[in-house]
Amino acid sequence: MPVQNIPAALSHQSLPLRDIHLPEAISWWPPAPGWWLVIATIIGVLVIYYTVKKIRYRRRLKRVTKDAFETLKQQYLDNHDKRQLACNLSILLRRASISFYPRHDTAGLTGKNWLNYLDSTLPNSATTRFNSKLGQVLLTAPYMKNNASMPNDNTRHTAPDYDADTLLKLCQQWLRAQPVKKARQVRPQNHQQKMTPPGSASSSAGQLP
Repeated sequence: MPVQNIPAALSHQSLPLRDIHLPEAISWWPPAPGWWLVIATIIGVLVIYYTVKKIRYRRRLKRVTKDAFETLKQQYLDNHDKRQLACNLSILLRRASISFYPRHDTAGLTGKNWLNYLDSTLPNSATTRFNSKLGQVLLTAPYMKNNASMPNDNTRHTAPDYDADTLLKLCQQWLRAQPVKKARQVRPQNHQQKMTPPGSASSSAGQLP
């Protein structure tokens, strides 16, 4: 068939046609609703995982501290050595503190600052406080004479005489109350003062497993 001549009015030069434009690439933002659901699910799983992990760690730590306390208590019932009991309780409280809370918040506390910190993380219902004559035994016990020392040994002070049952109850009450939610915000008075009274627990005490 012969090609017919195209009228000049229909030629592409005369028609007001626009150039063909390809559609723009699909943007990755904002994500589709399905992606929002995936992101929210991942975040939720991570939050649950770390929350459960933290709870399990604290429960395990509570069991460890409870077992350690019962061991110290039984040792005292066997030997009635008040000096050794006070030394062991002081070490246990120190190790438990740096395990429950940030190490830099408690490891450097000594003397009355350390006792004040223990009181600040103690329940308000406690009738006995660490910053008392009884609590001072935790600081001075290592410098006291052991019950087994020779009578002519004058290099140390006399053996401590305190209410061991009350001190055990006080320490047990503190261990049961941990961790206190606002403990990290507590700052005892004169926190910057680095005092080292006789028998203060070493700041290098190890963290509980």
